[in-house]
Amino acid sequence: MEPLTLTADRPGERADQLMARLLPELTRSAAQRLLEEGCVTRAGLPVKKNYRTVPGDALTVVLPEPAPVDAIPQKIPLDVVYEDADVIVVNKPVGLVVHPAAGHPDGTLVNALLYHCGESLSGINGSLRPGIVHRIDRDTSGLIIAAKNDAAHLSLVEQLQDHSLYREYEAVCVGSLKEDTGTISAPIARHPTDRKRMAVDPLRGREAVTHYAVLGRYPGYTHIQCRLETGRTHQIRVHLAYAGHPLLGDVVYGARRPYPGLAGQCLHARRLSFIHPRTGERLTVECPLPPWFQAVLTKLAQMV
Repeated sequence: MEPLTLTADRPGERADQLMARLLPELTRSAAQRLLEEGCVTRAGLPVKKNYRTVPGDALTVVLPEPAPVDAIPQKIPLDVVYEDADVIVVNKPVGLVVHPAAGHPDGTLVNALLYHCGESLSGINGSLRPGIVHRIDRDTSGLIIAAKNDAAHLSLVEQLQDHSLYREYEAVCVGSLKEDTGTISAPIARHPTDRKRMAVDPLRGREAVTHYAVLGRYPGYTHIQCRLETGRTHQIRVHLAYAGHPLLGDVVYGARRPYPGLAGQCLHARRLSFIHPRTGERLTVECPLPPWFQAVLTKLAQMV
């Protein structure tokens, strides 16, 4: 594969941290393996795992060739919103896991994409996450984009980094937000004691910014639009809980009891906008609110 060049912009940042930050789909452990294997150089010399960068450092990263795909194709229905030779955008339903992992070896979006696309998926993320550029939670519905080749994948990752890939959600949160519009800017890291959760952490966290606008107000609840400037794990859920307004139905960051009629949190990825990797044109796709979300709004409206 063609080498990637990453430019350091934070003094004293470890090389593996820099790689994980600028390549969102690369974990710290994967970055460390690349460093240990001599796949990362600076001025032609291998970079040590504990090297701390200075602003302007240019690290050259050679990603390994894609491994053979191990996930199996499965005939799982897909709601395809947009597709061409480079990308595919799918409206993911609640309950569908994005890629195989512990506890979910198959029956995932990746298995469905392999059946639908055949071998036309990028291999940058390895055998269990072919084509996957970003993720949304199992119990979140809505738009997710996948890459059909490595060039498209790298382009979309770059757009995630420079925030030109625009993602907009609709959600219902608990309580009444004071302002009609606002921004929550609070760094997010893995929870210090519960590895399955994330938390706002000013010391260890990575920058996370969520913009919101109120779409409707109901007794005890607020219907909002959220726009992600960054894409941290569980970002909207963590930010709204941090602000004192957890998502309706979120049993991890909000009330422990599920909301009647909801299989997960009331969160839907409504709109996605990106620059096409081949044509350079901006494409915007959207999907309607699912019936379960509309039913929640109808029920809340009856409370007024």
